[in-house]
Amino acid sequence: MTDLIEVRVSNLVGEALGWAVGKAEGLDLQLAPPGYNGVPWRVFARYQGQAIEHTKRFNPWEDWALGGPLIDKYKLDLGAPLENKSGPWNANTEWGHPLGQKGETALVAVCRAIVAHMLGDTVQVPKELMP
Repeated sequence: MTDLIEVRVSNLVGEALGWAVGKAEGLDLQLAPPGYNGVPWRVFARYQGQAIEHTKRFNPWEDWALGGPLIDKYKLDLGAPLENKSGPWNANTEWGHPLGQKGETALVAVCRAIVAHMLGDTVQVPKELMP
């Protein structure tokens, strides 16, 4: 296993954010090392059934098929940017709470809100995943 470092939820992006969401969801996560043509470290989740086992990319901060259902699961309050539609998105687990988690996109805000709700304001992530 890799070394973990402590990161504020508001600073999580990309693969590190996916790792934190996967931990909040209780998934069996694996890291794939850098590959061809500069492909960076990536997070995969291992899913097991009675007869099968497969590993699939876990990127809920950019894939609506993974991140979208989490809005319903956690009953998130999601607010769109107000300032000329250029401000950050806001997401929180409490309806109308003014201090939610912010993000450049709706899914980034959603993922940060889930991590903060489930794991707190700081989390441990593999150092390789931090930019």
